[in-house]
Amino acid sequence: MNVSAPSPHRIMRVGMGFQESRTLLAAVELGVFTELARGPADGEELRTRLGVDQRGARDFFDALVAMGFLERSDGRYRNAPDADAYLDRAKPAYREMGGLLEMANSRLYGIWGGLAEALRTGRAQDESKTEQPGADTFGALYADPERLAQFLASMTGVSHAANRQLAARFDWSGYRTVADLGTAQGDMAVQILLANPHLDGIGFDLPAVRPVFDDYVAEAGLSERLRFVGGDFFQDEFPSADVITMGHVLHNWDLAGKRLLLEKSWRALRPGGAVILYDSMIDDGRSENVFALMMSLNMMAVTDGGFGYTTAECQEWLRAAGFSRSWSQHLIGPDSIVVGIKE
Repeated sequence: MNVSAPSPHRIMRVGMGFQESRTLLAAVELGVFTELARGPADGEELRTRLGVDQRGARDFFDALVAMGFLERSDGRYRNAPDADAYLDRAKPAYREMGGLLEMANSRLYGIWGGLAEALRTGRAQDESKTEQPGADTFGALYADPERLAQFLASMTGVSHAANRQLAARFDWSGYRTVADLGTAQGDMAVQILLANPHLDGIGFDLPAVRPVFDDYVAEAGLSERLRFVGGDFFQDEFPSADVITMGHVLHNWDLAGKRLLLEKSWRALRPGGAVILYDSMIDDGRSENVFALMMSLNMMAVTDGGFGYTTAECQEWLRAAGFSRSWSQHLIGPDSIVVGIKE
């Protein structure tokens, strides 16, 4: 039997992985990819255009080459294809990735520095601890308009590809209205309505979200079909609709909160209606979907009680809330959907 000898290499790669992560995040913050999208540059020209000090600049640029984000030829740097497509702020696709990385840099990176403390205490390490002690997670986050706008944009980034898949793959033909709960900028509802012209929609979120939502919906040309309703998940009833959607939402709450949201969704749905939930759901064996498990740890670090879950757990909660039928399927990447039907 050929058994490989223990090796420290994977331990080193993961343990020091923050260095590569921070290098990429710094490049996004400094605008490296946006500058190079305007044209290739040698090291001195790029350093000058970015306004960075000479010390470390060459190593920084060459590290990005070694990581595959930049290419270098005849001493001149240019963006690698993926970086050029997604990390140039002037391109529409920046919304899919750049906004999320900006939030990771300015917010999540510091929060994850407190992961061990979160594991010891079970308490969030976000703004509700550091800036507004005693506030709930979203109250603290939404109190700063600039931080709120960045957070909402990052939610579009992390969800956009899944939103487009859901809009195209779910059979919407038997429905007329959809209400997207925890809508953020409204990208899920926007993608669904763009792909299904017969639908009208509602975006439901805290009232502070309205200006960002309205701008995003207007840009998509959907102001006549998609409106905002302000409210609180736990204080207000949900808008009535044929379909209720929640994307990357249910993982934010503890078990009691999850169950309550599903019960309220059942009440708000018309007979024959459907609730569609998607998240980075943990595989049933809890050993394969690393991204989903990291997301569950992220929920522990940034919320008061949130956690990830499996599709089987979600279907159990749907049955308890009154949904007579449910099914699950893989959506895209680490994301899966669970659909519950009210009969």
